[in-house]
Amino acid sequence: MNKAVISILGQDRPGIIAAVTGILFKLNCNIENINQTILQSEFSGIFIASTPSDISNDDLCAQLAKGLSHMNLHVHIKSLEHKDKGFSGDRCEPFVITTIGPDRKGLVAGITAIIAKYGVNVTNLKAVFKGGDNPSDNIMIYEVDIPDNTDQNLLRAELRKKASELGLDISIQHRNIFMSINRI
Repeated sequence: MNKAVISILGQDRPGIIAAVTGILFKLNCNIENINQTILQSEFSGIFIASTPSDISNDDLCAQLAKGLSHMNLHVHIKSLEHKDKGFSGDRCEPFVITTIGPDRKGLVAGITAIIAKYGVNVTNLKAVFKGGDNPSDNIMIYEVDIPDNTDQNLLRAELRKKASELGLDISIQHRNIFMSINRI
């Protein structure tokens, strides 16, 4: 068995996940992970699946594209390779960084540049921009893993400085605290 990362993009509608997973099932693929979201009216789904060794990624892509053609979806497939460990969150603490403020270009770029500078990994990002100057209409929530060896005081200071330059209010909380405070 090989592993494939399958990306599906297109206009949202009922039945996309059923169609994709049905095709994968018929091809004897085993789905290991799925993450999907809707951005405005666009569906975006990432599936990681074990695939039979007799099916190439090109064949898998062709079968999915054919089976999904009536939905006008775009399919991209790549092999999941474990050449190196990549980023390891083994020695990290989970935090949530929230920014709120008026919409303008460069908000995500400005905050993520600092996050990257400190070797912090963004594990999930949700940004909603409705435009305009109403701060409550524009929010970004970054879930991040901060390595234990990071100087959190410097990271926090630099994030606050950048947020101020961008006209944003910023909150940096350990994920456990964030979840406790925001529990409904």
